[in-house]
Amino acid sequence: MPNGQWYPPEWPARIRALASGDLTAVDPRRAATVMLLRDGPSGTGTAGPAVHMLRRRTSMAFAGGAYAYPGGGVDPRDDDHLVGWAGPSLEHWAERLGVETVTEAQAVVCAAVRETYEEAGVLLAGPTADTVVSDTTGADWEADREALVARELSFAAFLDRRGLVLRSDLLGAWARWITPEFEPRRYDTWFFVAALPEGQRTRNASTEADRTVWIRPGEAADGYDKGELLMMPPTVATLRALRPYGTAAEALKAADSQDLTPVLAQARMEGDALVLSWPGHEEFTKLIPTATPGAIPHE
Repeated sequence: MPNGQWYPPEWPARIRALASGDLTAVDPRRAATVMLLRDGPSGTGTAGPAVHMLRRRTSMAFAGGAYAYPGGGVDPRDDDHLVGWAGPSLEHWAERLGVETVTEAQAVVCAAVRETYEEAGVLLAGPTADTVVSDTTGADWEADREALVARELSFAAFLDRRGLVLRSDLLGAWARWITPEFEPRRYDTWFFVAALPEGQRTRNASTEADRTVWIRPGEAADGYDKGELLMMPPTVATLRALRPYGTAAEALKAADSQDLTPVLAQARMEGDALVLSWPGHEEFTKLIPTATPGAIPHE
């Protein structure tokens, strides 16, 4: 039975074009995504936390119809202004994320927290270093959220305006994947894990998603294996990695031991077939029989 691996039909032509020099790889854009977890009611007999996922609209140019986590690109403005910060130091985050400067580390973490707020309505920030906002509903909050989505407001400016401290201690860095070189839209994406703060609720606030679900990682991975849920390799790999943990707190604690070596897909020719693979993740290897070379799709 085929699984639910997202696989665009134009990939073979793009891979050939890259190999022949007819296609130049674009630089990946920094991005962040968050696996937001919540524990089930105690005494239900159901093990393990659930993860918040959204289904990207089929009209989306990138991964349309695929299930993913809230996430998006880094706003360069968040490199420029230091924000109220709680948790591990920016120096610690720079080392953990493998970036050169503390401002770049801040921008990546800001992107993770901002995107979770923009797309799920959950804000990992509070008025003090040991609190979180309990209610993000209301017209004034929604106006700020929409301004963030439209990039009319930077996240650093939003935090300053609200007098909020970013709670980096509520996040754990989990993985890092880079979009293949033959893709027209490329992202260097850090995956984070976080627990849903007490008192906050998720909602589908994203214009890019037509559905959101809370689902246990093992169930989501099983849905992919059965071909019922469409996903990209990084999503499946991180779901499988979350499967052993019985609570959100256990997963967050385990984040520090996760390998953040970037995973970048590789493509090569074997005889008359293309082989696409992700180092360290053999389950995603694809053997693509050579067909008549097609033209590179127009962007």
